[in-house]
Amino acid sequence: MTKRYLFILRKAAHSGIYAQEMLDIILTSAAFDQHVSLLLLNDSVFQLKKQQYPEKYGMKDIAAIFHALELYDINDIYSESESLHERGLNVDDLCLPVQTLLRKDIAEHMQQFDVIYSG
Repeated sequence: MTKRYLFILRKAAHSGIYAQEMLDIILTSAAFDQHVSLLLLNDSVFQLKKQQYPEKYGMKDIAAIFHALELYDINDIYSESESLHERGLNVDDLCLPVQTLLRKDIAEHMQQFDVIYSG
């Protein structure tokens, strides 16, 4: 039976190995034919920011890794509108299309998922 998974990301792209480990868990879940969605909150919106050049500092380009999501049929990516706005970003600043949710609507949105993993 396919379950609906929601992975909630909260940390910035280059906050240690957190982002890479979360992506590994997300891709593994999707590889087992589970329906996987992502929700970007707080500083995690920076994970999809265009024009990052972390390799200049010896870091991996996390945003580039996110392009593998569609290979795993992960197309439902959400971002909290307020998280974007508070960080001076909008959806055009991101490297993948996201659907925005208002902060007040997130709890209701979460009810449609069988498993919620918040890291």
